[in-house]
Amino acid sequence: MGDLAIEGRGLVCDRGGRRVFAGVDFDVSAGEALVVTGPNGAGKSSLLRTIAGLIELADGTLELTGGDPELPLGAHCHYFGHENALKTQLTVRENLEFWHRYYGDCGVSVLEALDRVGIGHLDHLPAAVLSAGQRRRLALARLVVSHRPVWLLDEPTAALDVASEVRLGELMSAHLLADGLIIAVTHGSLPLAETKSLKLGEARVA
Repeated sequence: MGDLAIEGRGLVCDRGGRRVFAGVDFDVSAGEALVVTGPNGAGKSSLLRTIAGLIELADGTLELTGGDPELPLGAHCHYFGHENALKTQLTVRENLEFWHRYYGDCGVSVLEALDRVGIGHLDHLPAAVLSAGQRRRLALARLVVSHRPVWLLDEPTAALDVASEVRLGELMSAHLLADGLIIAVTHGSLPLAETKSLKLGEARVA
């Protein structure tokens, strides 16, 4: 996976008869994190969703190199959106066990994944009683068990306290060290020492 890379050229997205963005170019490789910024309505979340294969591009090309040639780009991605996608009637452990089974064995147990985001001690509680920050951390635990090389993160620090942001930074750093790749949308900054940047409206990588 060390040669993994994604390149976007001349990307155009239309939604509901409105042009969301146009002329977007970027490239990001294994071990790199690309931070996408811009004003509300600039199409940051739509860009992530096009990369994940959830929205069809109106024009432009998205190219993946170094991945499985038999699989589309979206199959290499874990999309972490605004919604936590939890079943509140299930326990913390049961929620993550579902995704652990879905993704297949990743070499990390459910409890270990919960410990990495700091909620292993809450595994017996129903998700309904978790705070907003705890629910977000449970959603983040899916990253640990997904074993997908490309992480697409939409406002990953939302509802996280300082300690939880540190844990998120550790997860992301470990993923990059393992030749993973991250594309993240944020209004702030990521808890990483070094990132590339793409500002929608300018569509240039720095």
